[in-house]
Amino acid sequence: MSGIADPQVQAPAKPPADASKAPLDDLMLAMDVVDTLRHRQDLVVRELDAESREKQLIEKLRDIYHGQGIEVPDSVLKEGVAALNESRFAYTPPKPGLGTTLARLYVGRRQWGPAVIALALVLIIGLGGYFLAYRPFQQGQVEAARVELSEKLPAEMDALYQSIFEETKVQQAANQAEALRDRGKAAAAEGNRDGALKAIADLGALRAQTRREFNVRVVNRPGVQSGIGRIPDSNTAATNYYIIVEALDPEGNALTLPITNEETGVTEPVAIWGMRVPESVFRSVEADKQDDGIIQRNIMGIKQFGFLDVDYAVPVLGGAVTKW
Repeated sequence: MSGIADPQVQAPAKPPADASKAPLDDLMLAMDVVDTLRHRQDLVVRELDAESREKQLIEKLRDIYHGQGIEVPDSVLKEGVAALNESRFAYTPPKPGLGTTLARLYVGRRQWGPAVIALALVLIIGLGGYFLAYRPFQQGQVEAARVELSEKLPAEMDALYQSIFEETKVQQAANQAEALRDRGKAAAAEGNRDGALKAIADLGALRAQTRREFNVRVVNRPGVQSGIGRIPDSNTAATNYYIIVEALDPEGNALTLPITNEETGVTEPVAIWGMRVPESVFRSVEADKQDDGIIQRNIMGIKQFGFLDVDYAVPVLGGAVTKW
């Protein structure tokens, strides 16, 4: 059956030669005409300067499209020319202004948005930390300082003064306590915290001094001198005599006391120091020790509760040394 055509099957008809060129929508054609005119400014200027030459322009446009294989109706060409004159299908940039700026920012939000959001978060966290944490903390510190200076420290000064006043047995201690309290309160009123704290420390030291109880005793044990003689630098013709002593509380425990070295002017806490005495007292202690190696009269003075100073049993000259 090869070579014999099936009468039931017909070969498809050939499309017309120009069928592949599908007609364009009139609106799209008009837009293309306008676009062509815009790109041929020399043509537009030359031909559109006079309305009488519109037909010539349309003819030339028809030739341009015909050369591209596109057949454009005269009505579309006229519509395109009219649209160009009326600026249809033309994009006119908006005038600068707030609305234009905001619109451009909105359009470009993908570029600046993440950075702005991050910055906003930093600002929110920073401002939140400042107003919700730092400011309340700072205000709390200021209020605490105000309460401390106006109430707490003055009350502490009053309490120390009152205890000294009630416990002391000498007017001198009460007077010193009153002066320290008044000075401390004045410092607190002026906002001078360091001055107020120093007054409290001085009041505490004064109270400790009045409460302290001990005996001043001559040191009498192997390896430790009981007395020394020293020639002062200011007067090499003289000799200062010192008895080496220590302070023992009622239980016999050695105390450390602040002693000022008259040779250097430095006050330091020591457990043993040399107390300057007249030569007669020095010789008496010397003889007592040389008698049998034991100093029987070894109590030099007594410091009682409520008093400021030691009540000495022998004459003393008031000076002391801490090193020898």
